[in-house]
Amino acid sequence: MTRLRLLLLTLLGLPLAVAGWLWLTLLSPFTYDPPDDLPAIAEGRHEVFVYGTLRAGLVRWVVIGRMGESEPAVLEGFRREGLDLSEAPGERVEGEVIEVSATELARLDRYERLGLRYERVVLPLADGREAWVYRRLPEETLSEARL
Repeated sequence: MTRLRLLLLTLLGLPLAVAGWLWLTLLSPFTYDPPDDLPAIAEGRHEVFVYGTLRAGLVRWVVIGRMGESEPAVLEGFRREGLDLSEAPGERVEGEVIEVSATELARLDRYERLGLRYERVVLPLADGREAWVYRRLPEETLSEARL
């Protein structure tokens, strides 16, 4: 009977622990204190070019509350290096564009730790549209943010 209880606790406890960790790290107001100098987010719809974990609908669902539609997109003149993009003439990064509301963009900012880990900049895509793109802050800025 003890093994059965342990199995049941594991089957119930593990998903709850994972859900709690995701909430704490991605959505909780307790783990992200945005810098005071971040610009306000304009109301309306925003297009965001995603090239990493946010390409997964499940991750978007956890972060913004819906999977949302995405469409393939290309960012020219850059290459992906780990968690960042580096300027690289002649190269390209394949990703997706998602359309989000101002509230959802704020949730993406929290997920990316805007101002602490990433900056959000407007860049032109290969098809001529412009979209928000999260780019890693320079190392010296990251070091200052940790102090």
